[in-house]
Amino acid sequence: MPIRIFIVDDHPVVVAGLQSLLEKIENIEVAGAVSNAFEAIPFLKKNKVDVVLLDINLPDISGIDLCKKIHKEFPQIKILGISTFSERSYISRMIENGASGYLIKSASKEEIADAIETAMNGKMYVSVSMEHLMRPLSLIPAGALPAITKREKEILSLIAEGLTNNQIAEKLFISPLTVDSHRKNLLTKLNVNNTASLIKLAVEQRLI
Repeated sequence: MPIRIFIVDDHPVVVAGLQSLLEKIENIEVAGAVSNAFEAIPFLKKNKVDVVLLDINLPDISGIDLCKKIHKEFPQIKILGISTFSERSYISRMIENGASGYLIKSASKEEIADAIETAMNGKMYVSVSMEHLMRPLSLIPAGALPAITKREKEILSLIAEGLTNNQIAEKLFISPLTVDSHRKNLLTKLNVNNTASLIKLAVEQRLI
């Protein structure tokens, strides 16, 4: 079955360009496109979609807020943020709200294909052109990482997939309180303040 892509972007030229690129990628099918958040949710309720390419700057509500709504209502759908912005704060907020990665609008066909494949495999996609933005502000030197237990690494991977504490608890047959405890231990061990920073550091240090 082809991977079905849904585009949410209010710039017709961008949508046309993305559709043109996506049509050239094997095993990819464009499910549809809308220009605002108001139309996005009804479309997702009525159509099968695997990956949403979501513009961060929409006319009604921000793509960051829509990302959170889609992730909550359709947790099985992967979300890739797309924008002309390449600032750390935008990337962090999209990831924190459930995105599986972030692309700039000038991305090549190969990069888009790579991002979709990475997201579908449950991994976090980091654009080559934005790797420097994804690095934590204070990098841990190679070989200086604190020891991460097998269970912590398992939970870290599930956090990166966008699962909530309750979803992780159900998947691993443990209590949500235990998951929360592991999450807090990871934040402390890796010296970061929030989930987005935790995921960025995990990607940078190849922990996931």
